[in-house]
Amino acid sequence: MILTLRGIGKRYGAVEALRDTDLDVAPGDVLGICGDNGAGKSTLIRIISGAQEPSAGTLHVRGAAVRFGSPKDAHAAGIATIYQDLALSPRLAIWQNVFLGAELTRFGLLDKARMRADAAAYLARLGITLPDTDMAVENLSGGQRQAVAISRALRLNAELIVMDEPTAALGVKETAQVLDLIRRLKTDGKTIILVSHNMADVVAVASRVAIFKQGRKVIDRGTAGLDADALAHMVMTGKEATK
Repeated sequence: MILTLRGIGKRYGAVEALRDTDLDVAPGDVLGICGDNGAGKSTLIRIISGAQEPSAGTLHVRGAAVRFGSPKDAHAAGIATIYQDLALSPRLAIWQNVFLGAELTRFGLLDKARMRADAAAYLARLGITLPDTDMAVENLSGGQRQAVAISRALRLNAELIVMDEPTAALGVKETAQVLDLIRRLKTDGKTIILVSHNMADVVAVASRVAIFKQGRKVIDRGTAGLDADALAHMVMTGKEATK
């Protein structure tokens, strides 16, 4: 397993946001994480990303016990998280966003040519061709912005990419583009955790789905044979769909 969680719990004072959670993520999985607001999804993602430490339980990456004190620790373990807001700087160029905080230098100066070329190469791996990586991110479509955020994860050499509501507020065409990006990442050998309220998106790309309710994982199963309506029913009831 690329990621194994056992008995993960998280308390905020008297509030137990996540309880006794086990989760296995196999290499090459596209794992959908679903649940209503307050189900524990965001807490789980913050723990996996290193933004917060669990109150209980253990994490293992490729079989080795890990403890993430910060997102940098997760990055070092090959895990990158792309949050809904993408954490991009709209007025900066594409290449500047891809290398933000990790700029390449040559002879003590910024190696802009290499960063431009590398940013274009990362985008090309995702099937995205843009005329100029000097374009400001604010001029890109929603799907293209997702590609820039994913390119930054590729620059971090992430093997496991967590995507938090990547199609929220996108139109039909841009949503299709983001789902294609996820398929390309899987083909490229990456493992994906997809957090989404869009059941159609989950059944379109996920191989498995884990459903959370009131801080507990209540369902963990393959998506074969599931449609969006059946998945939505399971999220609402916390029970397997029956024919």
